[in-house]
Amino acid sequence: MKNLYLTFSCFLFTLFTTVGQQTKDDSSNYKKRVLESTEVDFLASYYTQDGDNASVTGGIGTEELTDFAPSIVISMPLNADDVLTVDVGISTYTSASSSNLDPFDSSGASGGGDDDDDDDDIILDPTSVTGSPWVASSGPSRQDTWVSVSSAYSHSSDDRNTITGFHASFATEWDYISFGFGGQLTKLFNNKNTEVGISAQVYLDKWLPEYPTELDSYLEAGQDLNGGFFAGLPIYDESGVEIDKDINDPEYENKNWTPNFTRIQNKARHSYSASLNFSQIISKRAQFSITMDIVQQQGWLANPMQRVYFKDKANYYVGNKDNIPNYTSKTNTDVFQLADDIERLPDTRFKIPLGARFNYYINEIFVLRTYYRFYTDNWGVTSNTAYIELPIKFMSKFTLYPSFRYYTQTAADYFAGFETHQSTQEFYTSDYDLSEFTTTQYGIGLNYTDVFTKAHIWNFGLKSLDFKYNMYERNTGLKANLFSFGCKFVMD
Repeated sequence: MKNLYLTFSCFLFTLFTTVGQQTKDDSSNYKKRVLESTEVDFLASYYTQDGDNASVTGGIGTEELTDFAPSIVISMPLNADDVLTVDVGISTYTSASSSNLDPFDSSGASGGGDDDDDDDDIILDPTSVTGSPWVASSGPSRQDTWVSVSSAYSHSSDDRNTITGFHASFATEWDYISFGFGGQLTKLFNNKNTEVGISAQVYLDKWLPEYPTELDSYLEAGQDLNGGFFAGLPIYDESGVEIDKDINDPEYENKNWTPNFTRIQNKARHSYSASLNFSQIISKRAQFSITMDIVQQQGWLANPMQRVYFKDKANYYVGNKDNIPNYTSKTNTDVFQLADDIERLPDTRFKIPLGARFNYYINEIFVLRTYYRFYTDNWGVTSNTAYIELPIKFMSKFTLYPSFRYYTQTAADYFAGFETHQSTQEFYTSDYDLSEFTTTQYGIGLNYTDVFTKAHIWNFGLKSLDFKYNMYERNTGLKANLFSFGCKFVMD
């Protein structure tokens, strides 16, 4: 699919470039080009977070994560009316939470995932197996890289009052593939003081599912706790007593770990969305806009990596039995509770976000920018977002822009914390992104803009530089920091 997409993008580029070269502007009917010359944006961000509600380990455990995400965006004028934009980005992260897809130490960890080779599940020293939701594993799921390639084409009418375009994208990471495409139409009225736009997008995604090690190995061993990964591995009940794995014991099923787990069958996730945008310049100083989206998702909407623990099922552990009473404490570094299942959610979701912006030019120094969004869906989540930014211009080329964002959300109908769900429920998740919470975010940024691009690197003039820092805090305890940088160059 990736090769097909890249071939398609190259074809479009060749086609439109050829058309642009064959089209000559009539000097007697001169019109300003939509984009005068090629622009190149270099963007990068560094993100860190930490918290105590990791979804991979059932709603408790470390959420420590770091992510570095550079990207490059190239916008090329094909002729006076047409612009082609290509965006290539990567995101490479290290996640303590994701590493605990396989929490057991390297001396005895199984391969996990869809590996059907039972040899990978043989433990050299079963008594050495430990794990903890509070300690990052050294397994392969600790790190991953997300790669994205997208292209967009836009055409403006001669009077510049109609803009049409379409876009396509491809993204992949170790357990997920996404292919998207869409189109948009924008109309300007009233001497370009009024703008109306509609757009539609389709994303056809597919899981390459990876499962928690103990659940996947349980199926690989044919539900035999004496085989594969579990051969010789001591399993303890909540009292620290080693269980009897003898399947011939009449009370075997009542005294042993028997998860509800089955692998997912439908690995597709499709998303369809339509958007309507309206923008109006009210006066020389004020402008506002309204956006409405309708989103429909279908397929496997849960994450197969995320564990769930049931309140009405007995608990079983691997590792240091002496630490079982301290399991939910950060002092637990060497015992891990075997999961009851992965999260399961409805296979459809309908979302409606509504947004509004209002910008006001106060004077040559201050500009006020505000944003509000209301969101609701059929999973029971309702949220409100308020954002304010106050750019402050100084020294003609520099702008300082402090900002503040406040967000509040209700819990999804299917959310409950660690060991709170019942095994009789049809849907369940302990992902705190679907819980009730509020967040605050403080930001400060600095922008440098030189419309005359006096500074140069080879044949590119530096048009702008941006630095920004955001501090994020959620009332569940999650804290994050985001550092971002961007620079724009214009080809001479």
